[in-house]
Amino acid sequence: MPVESVFPQLEALLPHVQKPIQYVGGELNSTVKDWDECDVRWALMYPDAYEVGLPNQGVMILYEVLNEQKGVLAERTYSVWPDLEALMREHRVPQFTVDGHRPVRAFDVFGLSFSTELGYTNMLTALDLAGIPLESRDRTEDDPIVLAGGHAAFNPEPIADFIDAAIIGDGEQAVLDMTRIIREWKAEGRPGGREEVLFRLAKTGSVYIPAFYDVEYLPDGRIGRVVPNKSGVPWRVSKHTVMDLDEWPYPKQPLVPLAETVHERMSVEIFRGCTRGCRFCQAGMITRPVRERSITGIGDMVERGLNATGFEEVGLLSLSSADHSEIGEIAKGLADRYTDDKIGLSLPSTRVDAFNVDLANELTRNGRRSGLTFAPEGGSERMRKVINKMVSEEDLIRTVATAYGNGWRQVKLYFMCGLPTETDEDVLQIADMAMHVIQKGREVSGANDIRCTVSIGGFVPKPHTPFQWAPQLSAEETDARLQKLRDKIRGDKKYGRSIGFRYHDGKPGIVEGLLSRGDRRIGDVIRAVYEDGGRFDGWREHFSYDRWMACADKALATHGVDVDWYTTRERTYEEVLPWDHLDSGLDKDWLWEDWQDALDETEVEDCRWTPCFDCGVCPQMDTAIQIGPTGKKLLPLTVKNAGPAPSSSGHTH
Repeated sequence: MPVESVFPQLEALLPHVQKPIQYVGGELNSTVKDWDECDVRWALMYPDAYEVGLPNQGVMILYEVLNEQKGVLAERTYSVWPDLEALMREHRVPQFTVDGHRPVRAFDVFGLSFSTELGYTNMLTALDLAGIPLESRDRTEDDPIVLAGGHAAFNPEPIADFIDAAIIGDGEQAVLDMTRIIREWKAEGRPGGREEVLFRLAKTGSVYIPAFYDVEYLPDGRIGRVVPNKSGVPWRVSKHTVMDLDEWPYPKQPLVPLAETVHERMSVEIFRGCTRGCRFCQAGMITRPVRERSITGIGDMVERGLNATGFEEVGLLSLSSADHSEIGEIAKGLADRYTDDKIGLSLPSTRVDAFNVDLANELTRNGRRSGLTFAPEGGSERMRKVINKMVSEEDLIRTVATAYGNGWRQVKLYFMCGLPTETDEDVLQIADMAMHVIQKGREVSGANDIRCTVSIGGFVPKPHTPFQWAPQLSAEETDARLQKLRDKIRGDKKYGRSIGFRYHDGKPGIVEGLLSRGDRRIGDVIRAVYEDGGRFDGWREHFSYDRWMACADKALATHGVDVDWYTTRERTYEEVLPWDHLDSGLDKDWLWEDWQDALDETEVEDCRWTPCFDCGVCPQMDTAIQIGPTGKKLLPLTVKNAGPAPSSSGHTH
């Protein structure tokens, strides 16, 4: 029975909303399959606006991996802005996909990818608009399985009441395994209903079903234990790790947006994982081990992606792209290959100690020479030891001198405020560093138009990192510290005007902290905020700190805990953390020792080049570090490609 498109009803509403083009679909390389020819159907959501969600690599990869399978279809949906939400409610138009404009409730799986916790209220909006009950216990066999993935899913406890399942780690193989289980259950006539299919997923040991676990609390509010409430359900759920990225060259046909988006470029993930061991960095900890894509694999992906999209810039993505063992060869090979096409290359940000002018010149050879971005993270040498970001001020100044001496005029520096053990003095040293940068820049370039932008984010302790036990700095203290820094920069007559200063106040960080280290009791807060109108919490103009605090005070009062208990409180070794039953592969004792090393200001080397430090990932997950060098080179494309480009139409737009 085909599912009807809701586009006729939607179309009448579009003239009355901002940016209607984001809701019409039909992007280059998007896919619409015949509903009746498929037996497992996925709706994939990045719970933010189209302009942020469309370029998201995770969703784009899964969309393609699923649509390549016979009998499987995947469509995308994004958060609708409040203007359209109001009209959809008034005219009874449900949450829809942008591909086939089919109602989300008709799909078998509704998968949401959370790279930040601030998307949780948008999830509830989408569920409600779709006509899916907000809480998993109220759903029937006619509702899709609501699945969470992405980095925030490594602690899905705050949304445990609203999701049916969570996948932690890499999604490529995981969604195929899940598809197979759902397909078999449907083919058998859906025995045992919803409960049975969730049980089959849970039994694999790699899909987390929150409803099959009970949380017991101690009188003081801490968690006593988390126990399975059904036999056959594992005590711990493990993360997925895709090995050999060359076997997963996705996206092959990247989506080209219709409306303006945050990134207008084709992106290739050049490796996954990071072993630098920055203690604040959740992404680096949870994606171990390092798995590099080969230089030839990268070259093939770039070539295919550019042919499929017509983009003029290629982003070489990873957590620390300049650490790829063949990054110099990759940049030079791609720059050589695309000289005539003027294809620009970009790295998200460069490590100070991995920067060299040759690499930077290759990256900017065909594109525009924009500013360089470095992330020292800590303002003082002491702070950088605490966070294990081994960059000395001399390194930074030397690197910056090289850049300014070679014609760059603009450098951007990222720092964090509120790191463990930080003092006002540590933060004020950011101003000194920025002034040294300007001074050095003027000296080596002989010019006065040198700029340095200092960008500061508030530190939020994250699960599965050595800082998961750390107290968070309160919003008031964060703001006071940043005010002192601003005054120091502004007050400097000689260099102050050349230093740009961008920062986030401390309030969103407290909400993020509440959601990132929260447990199931936080679900009441999220629901209350949503019911009070909370939407798009990642957007400054929509975020309301007062709303979150008022809802939290009310919702948590019955539980005997408060916002400070979740955010500014330090945890002890004995405490059961809400995510302890979710296995990221990292040994908890190793994380604790690293936390103690941080307090002692002890640095730890990168295990990629030194003996193993026993973080636990490789033996526990049966994985290993996979890195080059391959010794291969990217050759210019030969004449065989000179004929007409092969058509890649098929069933795509």
